[in-house]
Amino acid sequence: MMSRPKILVTNDDGIIAPGIRALVEVAKRLGDVLVVAPDSPQSGQGHAITITEPLRLKKVNAFEGVEAYECSGTPVDCVKLAKNVLVKSENIDLCVSGINHGSNASINIIYSGTMSAAMEACLEGIKSIGFSLLDYSFEADFSAAKYYAEKIITSILNHKGDSDLLLNVNIPKLPLNEIKGMRVCEQGQGVWEEKFQESEDPRGEKYYWLTGHFRDGTFGEKSDLFALKNGYVSIVPSQYNLTDYKVMENIKYFEKA
Repeated sequence: MMSRPKILVTNDDGIIAPGIRALVEVAKRLGDVLVVAPDSPQSGQGHAITITEPLRLKKVNAFEGVEAYECSGTPVDCVKLAKNVLVKSENIDLCVSGINHGSNASINIIYSGTMSAAMEACLEGIKSIGFSLLDYSFEADFSAAKYYAEKIITSILNHKGDSDLLLNVNIPKLPLNEIKGMRVCEQGQGVWEEKFQESEDPRGEKYYWLTGHFRDGTFGEKSDLFALKNGYVSIVPSQYNLTDYKVMENIKYFEKA
């Protein structure tokens, strides 16, 4: 009998978030699941790691029939501990992160703890997918997200190779029967219009609270923003190599200076 694939599940909304519960439900049908997730919300942590204090892992009975741990650190810490402490010499066939409450399309991938966890797994040579639903509500309906997560995970597990695969998947806030399908996209160029709300604490010291809203920039029909706006699930193949190869060629003059 062939062994079932080993699937690591993590997130940035915390181990009690409905989104990770939905993703575990999908993953446990497709493989043997290990959950390592933050013990509290870690949204917007990006690729942060903990180096100034110890990390703690606590085994929890959060998901029936699934080995699960809550971690005191960031989403990236969760992946590192899973790979280097809990699993060690065993192979992890796939890491899935999410399902995030809210969009990680466009430049949101830069700030996302969800996608940074998936990216860290990719750095470790593990195929990785970050899933996000464009609904920030704690009571969000994950039915459509679960349906597409299962389709995508199944396809990846059946496709051999591509150990450096990293996918950023976003699902529109629509009923399943209104989603038109899936599109492989490029990253859209949206922007955050940020403001800082200034106030004072009880001691009279000023503090600032980041606010603002996301504004779609200029984007073409190949972008994730366009796909989501038009009722499609967006799938963006991503990478951790930030080299700008076009500029690299254009600044060769430095070598002659």
